[in-house]
Amino acid sequence: MQLNIKELSNGIRIVHQQVTHTRVVHCGFILNIGSRDEDKELEGLAHFWEHMAFKGTHKRKTFHILNRLESLGGELNAYTTKEKVCFYASILKDHYDKAAELLFDITFNSTFPTKQIEKERQVILEEMAMYRDSPDDSIQDELDELVFENHALGRNILGTEETVSRFTQEDFFDFISTRLDTREVVFSVVGNITFEKALKAIEGPLSQIQPKHTLYVRSGFHDYKPKRKTVQRDVTQSLCAIGRPAYSLHDKNRFKLFLLNNILGGPSMNSKLNLSLRENYGYVYSIESSYQTFSDTGFFGIYFGTEEKTLKKSLTIVHREMEKLRNKKLGSIQLHMAKEQAIGQMAMAEENYAALMLVYGKSLIDHNKIDPLDKIFDKIRSTTAEEIQEIAQEIFNPEQLSYLIYTPN
Repeated sequence: MQLNIKELSNGIRIVHQQVTHTRVVHCGFILNIGSRDEDKELEGLAHFWEHMAFKGTHKRKTFHILNRLESLGGELNAYTTKEKVCFYASILKDHYDKAAELLFDITFNSTFPTKQIEKERQVILEEMAMYRDSPDDSIQDELDELVFENHALGRNILGTEETVSRFTQEDFFDFISTRLDTREVVFSVVGNITFEKALKAIEGPLSQIQPKHTLYVRSGFHDYKPKRKTVQRDVTQSLCAIGRPAYSLHDKNRFKLFLLNNILGGPSMNSKLNLSLRENYGYVYSIESSYQTFSDTGFFGIYFGTEEKTLKKSLTIVHREMEKLRNKKLGSIQLHMAKEQAIGQMAMAEENYAALMLVYGKSLIDHNKIDPLDKIFDKIRSTTAEEIQEIAQEIFNPEQLSYLIYTPN
């Protein structure tokens, strides 16, 4: 399937891939702006902007935004991460032009009505309360605070009650004015339409946007110190989060760590941590490890819940599995199977066209290119057992890990 990319004079890029065996088109704007780009006193503003994009533009009120695609069986959505804000939609191909026009409108023409800010403020405060009632979610964010202490990467994407309670209309306009760079905006389209049709609906409006080159530069993260913290919470089992900084999205070792993480605690039931803690001992219902990349650093983490009486034993087993990978090279059959598993997972993920559309946009922003999947497969296949062991020795170093534990009151 051919990938088409066009850069407009203002720096905004459009990426497109036609998929002929579907009736649906997935499209969206990916902006290189996230929660780490907020000033500390504006913590949570990017996420609030994501909400407010649906609350009014120069020509639409909330109902008209929400009804525009939903009434046609489509879906309109958005999300915020530490480094990205995304507005996207899925719609029958016959209505693609409506989706593209609406996405353009909410991304670039939001008016942030004062009355809607007050309403949505309460919605987000309720979202924060719901999040606090879900310790499985909150422990992961609190571990971020521990690992990236005193840095924007450690702040909660939702913000705090204090910051959310004082945002004004001017804050949104100022934030977008100082953070939006047209060279860091991509409109991505995957679905059963031609490149010409994809361009026809969006190229004209996008070309009218004046070039904007922000002087803002992200503050890098450097001063990591491992920490341990135990908190009493209203939970029925002990929850444990282990983590540390890792390789950035530009690091040549990122695919090797992706493979290593998949072996240790990836999504498959045959991961080493799942086989040990769940299948062999029955100490956990689920356990996973994760690896996330940022523009200047990364994050490796392990999460699980267990009975308070089995917490110490579970931690011992987790350390034992990491030490095995640090001290002994994978055998050739083990390594081959791990590579094929990772490649198979990535190939199946390519079948999710909505996710693929977002991946294309993020890849253009992060790397200024989109590598074909076969090239990524080659990088995984070329990884040696020695390289896996070297990375395990570095990333799984117990002296460099931080720990956050929730124990029952």
